[in-house]
Parts: sequence; C-alpha cells; structure tokens
Amino acid sequence: MIRNASAEWKGGLKDGHGKISTDSGVLSDTQYSFSTRFEDGIGTNPEELIAAAHAGCFSMALSGQLGAAEFTADYIKTKASVKLEKLESGFTVTSVHLQVRAKVPGADNDAFMTAASNAKAGCPISKLLNAEITMDAQLEN
Repeated sequence: MIRNASAEWKGGLKDGHGKISTDSGVLSDTQYSFSTRFEDGIGTNPEELIAAAHAGCFSMALSGQLGAAEFTADYIKTKASVKLEKLESGFTVTSVHLQVRAKVPGADNDAFMTAASNAKAGCPISKLLNAEITMDAQLEN
C-alpha cells in the first residue's frame, strides 16, 4: 500500500508560501508557510499533519487492540501534541504526547492500559517517528 501527498513551495523561507495536497483530495492546495508553522498564520504545517496522522493511527491501533481483547469502544478520542524545538543541530521534533480518552464498556483499567500501551508501540506512525512518544490514557465511564 502506498499513500501519496505532495508539497510545492515558492519563495524564501520567511516570505514564501506553499501548498500541500493529498491524492485522496482531502487536502487540496492547502496553504502552509513560515507563519503557519512558527506563528499563528492561517493554514496548516508539517507538525500539525504529523499530529493528525499519529492521533488517527493510534486511535485505530487501540481499537484493534481492544478488539483482540474482545472489547469494543463506544469512543476513542486521541489528541497528539507534536513538540518542535530549536536545538543546536536545528529544528527537531523532540516529542509527541498522546492524550487518550476512551469509553470501553466492560473493560477494566488494566485491560485498557495494556491495549493502549500495545497500540502506542504498534501504531505504524509511532514506529515511524524517532522521537520520545509519551501518552496520558484514561478509561472513562
């Protein structure tokens, strides 16, 4: 399976701008720029897209882990926070924090935490990122 996205950038780093598109059409010439990445400009940025990908991937992985344990979630809500820092070597994604809230009828906390830990380790986006990935997972009643 191969999924595609493309980006086009025009101009300098601070005064330029770019567009991101996906083959699915979900993103189509979506604006990104220095101000959307490092300030509060309108548009998206690579770190936000990584956060979205990680939140979505993790939520699906957790659903799979719960299913393997014979549970079905009423909902899984995941927020991924990607931290971009300027280091001596340049800007680097240094960590990702997953905030997870889920309602899973019949699951106790131990079963939920086992599924969440396995999902964090097994999610393909987790495996892709070479950064510390932390998580705060809570089973809601």
